[in-house]
Amino acid sequence: MTNHSNKSSTADRKSLASALQSKYKEQEDFVSSVFLGLKVCFFLLSIVSLIKIGYSSKVRLSRLREIKDSYLFEKSRFEGLSSRFDDLISFEGQQRFMKDQDQMIFKDIIRVIWR
Repeated sequence: MTNHSNKSSTADRKSLASALQSKYKEQEDFVSSVFLGLKVCFFLLSIVSLIKIGYSSKVRLSRLREIKDSYLFEKSRFEGLSSRFDDLISFEGQQRFMKDQDQMIFKDIIRVIWR
């Protein structure tokens, strides 16, 4: 009987070992699938974040380009007005200013300059 109980205990041990091994394999597969799911989620999160960063950078660059263009326009306008003002204050600037104003006076009207 000991031989038979030895065989049954060995068989029980083998079945218990195989059951534990299959349980361990199931747990390992579950953990692996959870980690794979997390990796996929983080990958999708990073893709969405990169798209948002790209879009906001594009908007920021277009705004900066618009500000730069506006600044260059105002700068050229300022330089033109500054040179005209300098011409007005310089020697005989008043005469040059009056010559510039010719287009505002019609041909039939006599202009009087007081000195």
